[in-house]
Amino acid sequence: MTEEPEVITRKIGQVGRITLNRPKALNALTHGMCLGMIEALEAWRGDDEVKAIVVDGAGEKGFCAGGDILKLHNSGKAGDDQAWLFWRDEYRLNTLIYHYPKPYVALIDGITMGGGVGVSVHGSHRVAGDRTMFAMPETGIGFHPDVGGAFFLPRLAGEIGTWMGLTGARLKAADSVAAGLATHYCPSAHYDELVAALESADLSDEDALEVLLEEFSGDPGDSELAHTRGLIDAAFAGDSVEEIASRIAAAGDSWSEKQAKVMASKSPTALKLTLACLRKGGDLSFEDVMRQDLRVSSWCLKGVDFYEGVRAVIIDKDHAPKWSPAVIGEVDDAWIATAFDALDADHEMTFLGE
Repeated sequence: MTEEPEVITRKIGQVGRITLNRPKALNALTHGMCLGMIEALEAWRGDDEVKAIVVDGAGEKGFCAGGDILKLHNSGKAGDDQAWLFWRDEYRLNTLIYHYPKPYVALIDGITMGGGVGVSVHGSHRVAGDRTMFAMPETGIGFHPDVGGAFFLPRLAGEIGTWMGLTGARLKAADSVAAGLATHYCPSAHYDELVAALESADLSDEDALEVLLEEFSGDPGDSELAHTRGLIDAAFAGDSVEEIASRIAAAGDSWSEKQAKVMASKSPTALKLTLACLRKGGDLSFEDVMRQDLRVSSWCLKGVDFYEGVRAVIIDKDHAPKWSPAVIGEVDDAWIATAFDALDADHEMTFLGE
């Protein structure tokens, strides 16, 4: 029996079609999937028959729930270069998507987290559906919002990106559209029709894609951000996790009480690391954020919280991580600063075509 490929690439009509095909794993990215996407996108870049790229995930639950975290954990434990190779090529893929010269339509109807955000949010079009659940939950496993999180999160309105990066907040379709993370909304019941229309459309006219997407759009409903935006901006400003936690604790409203509990469950090291990444990333080019991501991801393998987070969430599934240090005040800022140090010449980030 032939095993199905983890990523299915093909040309249909005027679109290059990519389907992430690990539905049992919520289409979590493997190294091979990243390489397969790079190969297809590079081939279609100069193909005049391909007018747009359309990316979706197999199954109904997930567009892409992230990367293969367990393999990264095991690579770090083994001390080999497999995690570094995966990140380098994943970040190369993110950069290729960011600069892609043709419309790139990601159909994010389902769980879209971590690595799934990286292969969607940097494209020109992101179509949310009723099943969309968009998040960067890395602080819950002692990691940081990589895949360009330090680029797009600081560029969201106010402190929405800081709130998302620190708490791992999960946004449904209406919030995703309101925040600008999704460019369009299509009801899940019409997704198959949308895909069929994209595959059969004449996209020669530069406005044709936009017209088609608008034709299938609907109203995602009211966004909770309309009510919480003021609280988010007030609480998550500044460069100190301690001050953010203190403001949230002092606020006294039910929303802030919930955020305080969420923050208390995250890795203190990851919280400080993430805030530093976001504040630096707001002033960096996309490529420089990718360089930063590779340095910081590699640094996380030298500590303890990433392994403890993966143990608690994925291996033992007791969801009771024992972080070290256990409180924010004990995290050494000078130690966090070393996460941004350059890697050796053989491991620094390089890009396709260099």
